[in-house]
Amino acid sequence: MGKQLEAITAELKAFIEKQKIFFVGTAAATGRVNISPKGTDSFRVIDKNKIVWLNLTGSGNETAAHLLKNHRMTILFCAFEGKPLILRLYGNAKIYHPRDPEYHTYIHLFPENVGARQIIEMEVDLVQTSCGYAVPFMDFKEERTVLHSWAEKQGKDNIETYWETKNTTSIDGFETKILED
Repeated sequence: MGKQLEAITAELKAFIEKQKIFFVGTAAATGRVNISPKGTDSFRVIDKNKIVWLNLTGSGNETAAHLLKNHRMTILFCAFEGKPLILRLYGNAKIYHPRDPEYHTYIHLFPENVGARQIIEMEVDLVQTSCGYAVPFMDFKEERTVLHSWAEKQGKDNIETYWETKNTTSIDGFETKILED
C-alpha cells in the first residue's frame, strides 16, 4: 500500500515523466483551497527533491496568489493506465515571473509557449505513494491544443492585457503580482 519517502526515486521520476496530467493544490491561511489540473509538457523533475512546472495563462491565477501568502503546495499524480498508483509531492514552492532571473534559468526546459506566465519551483520535503486501486482506467487520446492556439492568436501584448484583467487577483481578492516590476 502507501509509502512515505524523503525524495523522488528514479522509478517515481519515470512514472512522472509518463503522466499527461497532474493536479496542484494550494491555499492561503484564509479563503478557498485551490486544486488545479495541469497538462501539456509542463513538468520537470530537476533532482530528487526539486521540481519545476510551467504555469500557463488561464482564467485564474490562484496558485500564484496562494504562494505569495503561503508557500505550501501539494502535487498529485494518478495512474490512469497500467499499474495503479497515486503519487503526492509535498513541499514549499516559489513562483517566478518572466522578470525574475530564476524564470530564465528554467524556461528553456519547456517547449516555447506565448501563454507562459510563471514557473513554479518546489522543494519537495515528502513523497507519498498510495495504492490507487479505485482510480479508474482512462485512455489518453491526445493533447488539447486550444490553450496554446488561443495564446498564439493573442500574441504577447494581448496576453499581458489579459493578465491585467483576469490574472492580477485571486477569487478571494489576493494579489498575484503578475505585472509588478
